[in-house]
Amino acid sequence: MQISRNLLVRLLAATVMAVGVSVLSPGTTRAEPITLSIIDTGGDLASTEVIIRNYAKANPDKVKDIKIQRAPAPELPAKIKAQQDAGRLDINLVLTGQDGGSLLAANKQIIQIPNYKTEFPRDILTDAGKALYDEGGGYLIPSVGNAGGPVFIYNPSKVPNPPKTAADLLAWAKANPGKFMYARPANSGPGRSILQGMSFILNDSKPMDPEKGWEKGWDFLKELGKSVEYYPTGTAITLKEFAQGQRWMIAGIMEWDMKPRAQSVIPPDSKIAILENTTFVVDGHYWAIPTGVPKEQVDVILDLMKFMWKPEQQVLTWTAFIGPVVKSATIASAPKNIQDDVKEFWRPEYDQVGTKWKVSSPLGVTALSYAMDRWDREIGADQVKK
Repeated sequence: MQISRNLLVRLLAATVMAVGVSVLSPGTTRAEPITLSIIDTGGDLASTEVIIRNYAKANPDKVKDIKIQRAPAPELPAKIKAQQDAGRLDINLVLTGQDGGSLLAANKQIIQIPNYKTEFPRDILTDAGKALYDEGGGYLIPSVGNAGGPVFIYNPSKVPNPPKTAADLLAWAKANPGKFMYARPANSGPGRSILQGMSFILNDSKPMDPEKGWEKGWDFLKELGKSVEYYPTGTAITLKEFAQGQRWMIAGIMEWDMKPRAQSVIPPDSKIAILENTTFVVDGHYWAIPTGVPKEQVDVILDLMKFMWKPEQQVLTWTAFIGPVVKSATIASAPKNIQDDVKEFWRPEYDQVGTKWKVSSPLGVTALSYAMDRWDREIGADQVKK
């Protein structure tokens, strides 16, 4: 018996639906799942790796594997440029801080996120998230952030009378040469906090203009540097030497005060000093996509970025003590174990951020790149050591 063409089509369609096989329209092909090849230069994975793995687990049709590498932020632009120049880009997602992000954006090595204002709406963010979002200009999508610092972490047994003013800090450093330390700003959140924060503390003329408005700030950092033995290339070294007793006071930010105590990297009885006239400068992490990543990979990564902004995923970032950028992801909505950890290592001083202590946006991409480069030339120079 001959079956009509129309009946055959209907029978085929019914069979396809019954077995759950999807039919692609003519001329289309199914996108293959991709490998997420991630480089982290700012420690963001401590906050967001769980989110990335949650996405991969929920979307096996989009992600087949995750590869992770880490590198210092100053090495990132050259590393990506070498791959871009060779046409063999093996990194498709960059996790970075304001240091690496500012350099990549200034060099146009990352793409501007398509329709970022509608796809990633600013109005759902915290105040810190909005500051980071504005700084990123659509090239950098914030993942986590908070008020930052600067704060000064000290050993109370060695520093019974912590400094209260910038003049006190300078006098203490001179009286205790080599006992104060901070890391190179181009690869350290606490380093950037003291770099950006001192001009506010010292009432510089234009604290958001490191080229024309940091007269007091640059002079202070140069003078302070006379009492600094050397500047390490990353925050971890300052924490290690502080824990070992080689340093009695180090620069810090909220994240790098709470997390090291929670992880027993530094003694839990470490204290903080906040200098008079301090303005907290927002600190955070970004996600970005290098120029040259194929569209099919970009599409998946953009979907991952949207997933990362879901409140139920953002609350998981509290575990690294920096916190979400989405304002609905409150600590009260986080899992209880995370709430308990944050409560244990939170400081009462942080409850006064935004009231007693003002909060400022970080420097923009161009200004921050200038400030980090000038610090390297005029202050770090021969004192930066690995």
